[in-house]
Amino acid sequence: MKQPTTLTRLSTIQTNARLHMGFIDLHGGLGRRFGSIGLSLDKPLTVIATRPQANFSAEGLQSERVLEYAHQFSARAGLKGGAHFDIQQTIPEHSGLGSGTQLALAVGTALAKLYQLSISTREIAGWVGRGMRSGVGVGVFEHGGLVVDGGHGANTVVPPVLSRMDFPEHWRVLLVLDNNAKGVHGEAELQAFAELPEFPAIHAAHIARLLLMQALPALAEKNLREFGSAISEIQQLVGDYFAPAQGGGHYTSTLVGGAMQWLETQGITCLGQSSWGPTGFAVVESEQQAESLSVSLQQQQPELKTLVCRANNHGAVLLG
Repeated sequence: MKQPTTLTRLSTIQTNARLHMGFIDLHGGLGRRFGSIGLSLDKPLTVIATRPQANFSAEGLQSERVLEYAHQFSARAGLKGGAHFDIQQTIPEHSGLGSGTQLALAVGTALAKLYQLSISTREIAGWVGRGMRSGVGVGVFEHGGLVVDGGHGANTVVPPVLSRMDFPEHWRVLLVLDNNAKGVHGEAELQAFAELPEFPAIHAAHIARLLLMQALPALAEKNLREFGSAISEIQQLVGDYFAPAQGGGHYTSTLVGGAMQWLETQGITCLGQSSWGPTGFAVVESEQQAESLSVSLQQQQPELKTLVCRANNHGAVLLG
């Protein structure tokens, strides 16, 4: 690509964690596989300030990953210069909250801004190797809210976004985090997908029906009980399938699993694990309810961390 004669001096990008609420079609018999449901959250955040320089350097958490993505992007874009990345906040790694995709897109978007390149978020995702299974990380980076992607066909690079909806402002998401556990990732994740049996087509069909005819209409009508019932049933079906790859249960962390069981006894209907975990989530009606449940969980299981979040209904923010 042609290099500009002048560079923007400084830019800061902020992007948000996401929940992965489940896959739609792990069978793939119609020619497309995966398809995902995702929700953007107002925290945790990744925040990176970037300035141009002759080579690449980084300071802060996950600096090695940042430099890896920067070199990948630079090689594809043909950049003649580098950048310094000041990593001010990061989403925890391997927690099921989409840290890798958000970090990669933040780096690519920051470099595109610095070097005045006209390139879409979806192109950036392809250049830095994101969206290989789920497209919701790319979707929430662009748009925020609740996103449904259409999975991978034979020639798909990044799954297309099929639906994007605002999430009710007064609902809250309670995250339950086990900082001593990690979700399945890397080679272990690839091996899990290779070794798991074929997903039943009848279950994929049922998940698609739950999503289209219950979860999304309930969200449009702000009916948390119906929305939560559909998401929890999707989580049950997907969790049954992935259980052999994550220790035999629906939750990677037994502590998080216990917390989710307790939340169910409190009448919470929207529960699950985000991606491979270990983070669990519950969606509730109000800030007060979320804070009360958070305090109770911390008293019962001080080894766990809880975080009360809002949905984030806008995409990543680029300043400067």
